[in-house]
Amino acid sequence: MQIILREKIRNLGDLGELVNVKPGYARNYLIPEGFALQATKTNLERFEAERLELEKLASGKLEQARARAKKLEAMSIVLLANAGDGGKLFGSIGTKDIAEAISAQGMDLERHEIRMPHGVIRELGEYQIAVHLHTDVEAHITVTVKSDGQAVFTEKEEDKDQYETRIGFFNPDEDE
Repeated sequence: MQIILREKIRNLGDLGELVNVKPGYARNYLIPEGFALQATKTNLERFEAERLELEKLASGKLEQARARAKKLEAMSIVLLANAGDGGKLFGSIGTKDIAEAISAQGMDLERHEIRMPHGVIRELGEYQIAVHLHTDVEAHITVTVKSDGQAVFTEKEEDKDQYETRIGFFNPDEDE
Protein backbone atom coordinates (compact mmCIF):
# COMPACT_ATOMS: atom_id res chain seq x y z
CA MET A 1 0.00 0.00 0.00
CA GLN A 2 1.36 3.41 -0.92
CA ILE A 3 1.15 6.17 1.70
CA ILE A 4 2.29 9.78 2.24
CA LEU A 5 4.24 10.34 5.45
CA ARG A 6 3.07 13.29 7.54
CA GLU A 7 6.20 13.24 9.72
CA LYS A 8 9.61 11.62 9.80
CA ILE A 9 9.49 7.99 10.88
CA ARG A 10 12.61 6.04 11.75
CA ASN A 11 13.55 3.37 9.19
CA LEU A 12 10.68 4.39 6.92
CA GLY A 13 11.09 7.89 5.51
CA ASP A 14 10.89 11.63 5.88
CA LEU A 15 7.98 14.06 5.86
CA GLY A 16 6.17 14.12 2.49
CA GLU A 17 7.71 10.96 1.06
CA LEU A 18 5.61 8.42 -0.79
CA VAL A 19 6.49 4.99 0.59
CA ASN A 20 5.19 1.47 0.19
CA VAL A 21 4.27 -0.40 3.36
CA LYS A 22 2.26 -3.47 4.19
CA PRO A 23 -1.47 -2.70 4.25
CA GLY A 24 -1.94 -3.78 7.89
CA TYR A 25 0.86 -1.49 9.10
CA ALA A 26 -0.74 1.44 7.28
CA ARG A 27 -4.35 0.73 8.27
CA ASN A 28 -3.73 -0.30 11.87
CA TYR A 29 -0.96 2.06 12.94
CA LEU A 30 0.27 4.78 10.58
CA ILE A 31 -3.05 6.19 9.35
CA PRO A 32 -5.01 6.04 12.67
CA GLU A 33 -2.12 7.65 14.59
CA GLY A 34 -1.95 10.48 12.04
CA PHE A 35 1.55 9.62 10.82
CA ALA A 36 0.45 9.01 7.23
CA LEU A 37 -2.28 9.41 4.62
CA GLN A 38 -3.26 6.93 1.96
CA ALA A 39 -1.75 8.04 -1.34
CA THR A 40 -4.79 9.11 -3.36
CA LYS A 41 -5.09 12.10 -5.66
CA THR A 42 -7.23 14.09 -3.20
CA ASN A 43 -4.92 13.26 -0.26
CA LEU A 44 -1.88 14.35 -2.31
CA GLU A 45 -3.52 17.73 -2.97
CA ARG A 46 -4.57 18.07 0.67
CA PHE A 47 -1.07 17.21 1.87
CA GLU A 48 0.57 19.77 -0.43
CA ALA A 49 -1.78 22.45 0.94
CA GLU A 50 -0.72 21.75 4.55
CA ARG A 51 2.92 20.83 3.86
CA LEU A 52 4.38 24.15 5.12
CA GLU A 53 2.43 23.90 8.36
CA LEU A 54 3.60 20.31 8.93
CA GLU A 55 7.23 21.24 8.23
CA LYS A 56 6.98 24.11 10.73
CA LEU A 57 5.54 21.72 13.36
CA ALA A 58 8.28 19.18 12.65
CA SER A 59 11.04 21.77 13.03
CA GLY A 60 9.44 22.98 16.29
CA LYS A 61 9.39 19.42 17.66
CA LEU A 62 13.03 18.98 16.65
CA GLU A 63 14.08 22.18 18.44
CA GLN A 64 12.16 21.15 21.57
CA ALA A 65 13.86 17.76 21.51
CA ARG A 66 17.29 19.36 21.15
CA ALA A 67 16.60 21.68 24.11
CA ARG A 68 15.45 18.73 26.25
CA ALA A 69 18.54 16.77 25.20
CA LYS A 70 20.80 19.60 26.29
CA LYS A 71 19.14 19.66 29.73
CA LEU A 72 19.31 15.88 30.05
CA GLU A 73 23.00 15.72 29.09
CA ALA A 74 23.76 17.98 32.06
CA MET A 75 21.88 15.68 34.48
CA SER A 76 23.35 12.96 36.61
CA ILE A 77 21.00 10.58 38.40
CA VAL A 78 21.90 8.73 41.62
CA LEU A 79 19.57 5.89 42.59
CA LEU A 80 19.72 4.05 45.90
CA ALA A 81 18.83 0.37 46.00
CA ASN A 82 19.07 -2.61 48.33
CA ALA A 83 22.15 -4.62 47.43
CA GLY A 84 24.02 -7.61 48.76
CA ASP A 85 27.70 -7.87 49.64
CA GLY A 86 28.72 -8.69 46.05
CA GLY A 87 27.05 -5.62 44.58
CA LYS A 88 24.03 -7.49 43.22
CA LEU A 89 20.73 -5.68 43.62
CA PHE A 90 17.75 -7.24 45.33
CA GLY A 91 15.44 -6.55 42.43
CA SER A 92 16.31 -4.35 39.47
CA ILE A 93 16.18 -0.80 38.17
CA GLY A 94 14.25 -0.26 34.97
CA THR A 95 12.90 2.50 32.77
CA LYS A 96 10.12 3.35 35.24
CA ASP A 97 12.60 4.02 38.07
CA ILE A 98 14.84 6.17 35.87
CA ALA A 99 11.88 8.15 34.48
CA GLU A 100 10.59 8.82 38.01
CA ALA A 101 14.03 9.99 39.16
CA ILE A 102 14.35 12.38 36.22
CA SER A 103 10.80 13.65 36.75
CA ALA A 104 11.63 14.29 40.41
CA GLN A 105 14.37 16.64 39.23
CA GLY A 106 11.82 18.68 37.29
CA MET A 107 12.24 17.27 33.78
CA ASP A 108 9.30 15.57 32.06
CA LEU A 109 10.29 12.22 30.60
CA GLU A 110 8.22 9.23 29.51
CA ARG A 111 9.20 5.61 30.10
CA HIS A 112 9.13 4.78 26.39
CA GLU A 113 11.78 7.43 25.68
CA ILE A 114 14.40 5.58 27.75
CA ARG A 115 16.39 2.96 25.86
CA MET A 116 17.96 0.09 27.76
CA PRO A 117 19.06 -2.41 25.10
CA HIS A 118 20.96 -4.57 27.60
CA GLY A 119 17.96 -4.89 29.90
CA VAL A 120 17.38 -3.68 33.42
CA ILE A 121 20.17 -2.75 35.82
CA ARG A 122 20.93 -5.52 38.34
CA GLU A 123 24.26 -4.42 39.84
CA LEU A 124 25.73 -1.40 41.58
CA GLY A 125 27.75 0.93 39.37
CA GLU A 126 27.62 3.72 36.83
CA TYR A 127 25.70 3.33 33.57
CA GLN A 128 25.22 5.40 30.41
CA ILE A 129 21.54 5.32 29.46
CA ALA A 130 20.25 6.47 26.07
CA VAL A 131 17.15 8.66 25.94
CA HIS A 132 15.41 8.76 22.54
CA LEU A 133 13.66 12.13 22.30
CA HIS A 134 13.10 12.43 18.53
CA THR A 135 13.99 10.44 15.44
CA ASP A 136 17.05 12.69 15.04
CA VAL A 137 17.84 13.43 18.70
CA GLU A 138 19.21 11.04 21.30
CA ALA A 139 20.66 12.10 24.65
CA HIS A 140 22.77 10.10 27.10
CA ILE A 141 22.49 10.41 30.86
CA THR A 142 24.66 8.94 33.59
CA VAL A 143 22.84 6.80 36.12
CA THR A 144 24.77 5.82 39.24
CA VAL A 145 23.35 3.01 41.34
CA LYS A 146 24.54 3.00 44.96
CA SER A 147 23.70 0.80 47.90
CA ASP A 148 21.40 2.35 50.44
CA GLY A 149 23.24 0.50 53.21
CA GLN A 150 20.35 -1.78 54.14
CA ALA A 151 21.49 -5.18 52.98
CA VAL A 152 18.67 -7.54 53.77
CA PHE A 153 20.45 -10.89 54.02
CA THR A 154 23.66 -10.21 55.97
CA GLU A 155 24.63 -13.05 58.26
CA LYS A 156 25.73 -12.21 61.78
CA GLU A 157 28.24 -14.31 63.71
CA GLU A 158 25.85 -14.97 66.62
CA ASP A 159 23.19 -16.20 64.17
CA LYS A 160 25.77 -18.51 62.61
CA ASP A 161 26.60 -20.04 66.04
CA GLN A 162 22.93 -20.59 66.79
CA TYR A 163 22.50 -22.34 63.48
CA GLU A 164 25.49 -24.62 64.10
CA THR A 165 24.40 -25.60 67.61
CA ARG A 166 20.81 -26.10 66.62
CA ILE A 167 21.56 -28.29 63.60
CA GLY A 168 24.83 -29.87 64.77
CA PHE A 169 27.45 -31.41 62.52
CA PHE A 170 27.99 -35.05 61.70
CA ASN A 171 31.56 -36.29 62.10
CA PRO A 172 32.02 -39.95 61.06
CA ASP A 173 35.25 -40.29 63.10
CA GLU A 174 33.55 -39.69 66.45
CA ASP A 175 32.13 -42.63 68.38
CA GLU A 176 28.94 -42.20 70.25
